[in-house]
Amino acid sequence: MDVNSFAKTIYHYLVSNNYASEQTAKFINAIGNLIIAVIIGFVLYKLLRYIALTIIHQLAKRTRTSFDDLLVKNKVFVYLTDLIVLFIIYETIPAILIDFPDFEIYLEKIFQIAMIFIGIMIIRSILLTIKDFLRTYDSFKDKPLESYIQVFMIVIWLVGVIFLFSAITGKPLLKFLTALGAFSAVLLLIFKDTILGFVASIQVTVNDTVRLGDWITMQKYGADGDVIEINLASVKVRNFDKTITTIPTYYLISDSFINWRGMSVSGGRRMKRSILIKANSIKFLTETDIKQFEKIKLISSYIKDKQQEIQDHNERHNIDKSMQINGRNQTNLGAFRVYIDHYLEQHPDVNKEMLMMTRQLPATPQGIPLEIYAFSKDKVWSNYERILAGIFDHLLAAVPYFDLECFEYPSGQDVKSLSGHLIEKTSESSDSE
Repeated sequence: MDVNSFAKTIYHYLVSNNYASEQTAKFINAIGNLIIAVIIGFVLYKLLRYIALTIIHQLAKRTRTSFDDLLVKNKVFVYLTDLIVLFIIYETIPAILIDFPDFEIYLEKIFQIAMIFIGIMIIRSILLTIKDFLRTYDSFKDKPLESYIQVFMIVIWLVGVIFLFSAITGKPLLKFLTALGAFSAVLLLIFKDTILGFVASIQVTVNDTVRLGDWITMQKYGADGDVIEINLASVKVRNFDKTITTIPTYYLISDSFINWRGMSVSGGRRMKRSILIKANSIKFLTETDIKQFEKIKLISSYIKDKQQEIQDHNERHNIDKSMQINGRNQTNLGAFRVYIDHYLEQHPDVNKEMLMMTRQLPATPQGIPLEIYAFSKDKVWSNYERILAGIFDHLLAAVPYFDLECFEYPSGQDVKSLSGHLIEKTSESSDSE
């Protein structure tokens, strides 16, 4: 018995026993066939799902490679079971609706559309599996694989849409491909940002501009944090305040930004900060000052050696030292600068193999900037800030020992105290008169 004869079993039974007219028998036969097809499809669906979710999953766990585990994770086998069930039912449609060819065409179109969508989902799952598998290798962990997956998916969806139109209209694919060529200019306009993003992703990868996990700063867009995602359209940056900034991928090659990766892979993190010294607190060192500074352990030898050098120079050139300004002299600012150098040299958290110096910057209305330029060994932000704060805590506390003063604007309390002193002096003057 062939399939068509089996599909008309109900019809023959009803007609031969005069239980229904031929038209009614055909209708009942079609409904019966549909019910049988649904039951068989449901049983087959459950069976294949069990195989995909249980048996294949167990087999994947036993293999050495992780690729099959990722196939299971991304539901490739699940979608395959759906496609198999749909295809089997699709092949039986001519037999199910053998007496209703018009309905057969519409039902076949519905199944064709469903199979196209399932096919796209299978390809998508395979691409995601490939992406996840490549992420297991160190060389691909920081690459923008999502961008390439999205490009492939756009192409697949375009092809899928062409197949859909071909299935719905019943026209051959060649006509739609010809129309797509004529429609290419419009497509370029529609997908302009996508194309720019794709080009940017390639340039970012080839030039190694940005990687996943990089700390970047892009002030124009308020981004200052770690790159957590690079896809076709945008780059997501998780800022340090836990907010998310989204930047168009194309702007990574059209605008400027700071990538702190160089600092992360280097031997240290830069410390660049100044202390503002009041200009009127700078002075030449007297003999008393020199004796006092010689008690400071870090610069004791320097003060002695430097003073001897200066004395020899002044005597050799017959410098008149009746006025201190004549000849060479040490200053409290110079001594403090040397003290900072020696302090940094013995600090355990400062990288001695990288540039380290204390420099005096041009004078400003707020005083003389004395800048530290060095690198901390620890590059973790929180630890870096603690190291930097510890260094400046010590140096700010050391400033008075050199008879220097830090600049700061007068506070309200300072103005209030000064006003109180002036009032007291005015009252005393009035009482004396």
